[in-house]
Amino acid sequence: MAERKKIENASESTLSDIKNAKPVGNAGGLRVGAILLWVAAIAFELLAVLVAFSVITFTKINPLIPLLAFIVLDLVCLIIGSQLWKKANHIAPASKKNALKFWLWNNMGMIVAVFAFVPLVILLLTNKNLDKQTKTIATIAAVVALLIGGLAGHDWNPISAEEKEAAQAAVSGAVYWTAFGKVYHTHVTDEALGHTLEDNKECPYLNRSDSLTRGTVEEAIAAGKTRLCSYCARHDNINTEGLLMDPNSEGEGD
Repeated sequence: MAERKKIENASESTLSDIKNAKPVGNAGGLRVGAILLWVAAIAFELLAVLVAFSVITFTKINPLIPLLAFIVLDLVCLIIGSQLWKKANHIAPASKKNALKFWLWNNMGMIVAVFAFVPLVILLLTNKNLDKQTKTIATIAAVVALLIGGLAGHDWNPISAEEKEAAQAAVSGAVYWTAFGKVYHTHVTDEALGHTLEDNKECPYLNRSDSLTRGTVEEAIAAGKTRLCSYCARHDNINTEGLLMDPNSEGEGD
């Protein structure tokens, strides 16, 4: 009985635990890091091409092994660079007033993926010196890497400078979000900050069983939570043009 009570108390402590958000970071530094990683990705693509055309050879090693290794390294650098770029976009988003720049900024990782793999695929297909098995396996690997890198490079949750400004102007005080949630919340009880609700009705779509983070709107957006929960918006009387809200937050969880 005592052991069961201890477990229940530990569970309650976990549910009420709220951690503070990490510092937002520097968009310029993240962009530089992303570009350097993308350059490295293109360099690995070049190495793969040199192996495919036997310019670089490894004694006693099947050329397929280093070829696949360079494709994997190409993909790893591409994906990490894309994540850094998307993080920078959430810290310093582009304006929608320039539609071309806004599209490019939010699809840069996908664009780089094309340059990092499409030339390699073409050269592999046209290479007459590679044996059929090596060509087939390497080409399939490069195409799969292209698809993965392209999907990972696209920003599926973009925000514009105007939308970020509207959110910061409309939402004051702390906001809350979970690690895997898509939105941030305002209608949350937080006794540590003395934040209680008049109607005592916390957002029902906030999953308290997950780790909860507290921070500013800027920190929430930097963490990838670019939309305000529509339930919280209604109950806090937040309704302003240009503010991103999740239209599917009701019945969907956090």
